[in-house]
Amino acid sequence: MTDIGTMRLHEVMVVVYAVSLVLYFFDFLNGNARFRRMAGWAVVAVWILQSVFLGISVLEEHRLPVLSLFEGVNFYAWLVISVSLIIHLFRKGDFAVFFLNVIGFAAVVIATFGAAGTKGSAVGDALISELLFIHITAAMLAYTAFSLSFVFAILYLRLYKTLKKKEWNSQWGRLPSLDQAKRAMTVSVMAGVPILLVSLILGLQWAFIAAGEFPVWDPKIIGSFLLIIIYCILLYMQRRGRLNGPDVAWGHMFAFLAVVINFLLVSRLSVFHFWY
Repeated sequence: MTDIGTMRLHEVMVVVYAVSLVLYFFDFLNGNARFRRMAGWAVVAVWILQSVFLGISVLEEHRLPVLSLFEGVNFYAWLVISVSLIIHLFRKGDFAVFFLNVIGFAAVVIATFGAAGTKGSAVGDALISELLFIHITAAMLAYTAFSLSFVFAILYLRLYKTLKKKEWNSQWGRLPSLDQAKRAMTVSVMAGVPILLVSLILGLQWAFIAAGEFPVWDPKIIGSFLLIIIYCILLYMQRRGRLNGPDVAWGHMFAFLAVVINFLLVSRLSVFHFWY
């Protein structure tokens, strides 16, 4: 179960599962049935792959694969995914489905990269390298999404000021409306938060495998989790109506300031983020 073909299938499964988390997060915040259906089908695909891998293990070992740590985690991941699919059938279980799949995704990552990612083998070394690549790529995608929200926040404030002073002219006609700018801010953050969460889960798994002993309370790790909390609070306050008008834009701008601080300053304090 550690050949290149199987490794690629495991990687596809992790990517598909990550996409499902993003879609579930969109549905979790907006109650969008379309995103919920797409996320559900993505998880079904993950469940099928997990079931195939589990079935192959049973046929090879002639037993239920639960005797080792990674076998147990893999079986646990399959159970969590199965339960999430059952709850998915009930519309009121969205909250549980999203967080169950966050747990399930973490378990899949541990089972996939932990069991096959043993140093010293060609497949293991390649898997560890690609795990780091996916982690960094996901982080960059999240930062890009947050940058986009920052840009639309600036546009929103500029348009708001222009309309308030009644300085509107034809040159502003090519810009988005206030409502469009606000919606773009929100959608960008809604995409960035789950992608950053995926990146953190993958990054922690890479650190456990490749970095040896490292402080869990590393400033970079704490800073990244704080970013998720900040943006979740921002989305929550928007949804509850506690932030309106230009306050929403200012909130996105200050949150992006935290992104810049985490990326440029906090990273320098990290013990193992040498690539910064």
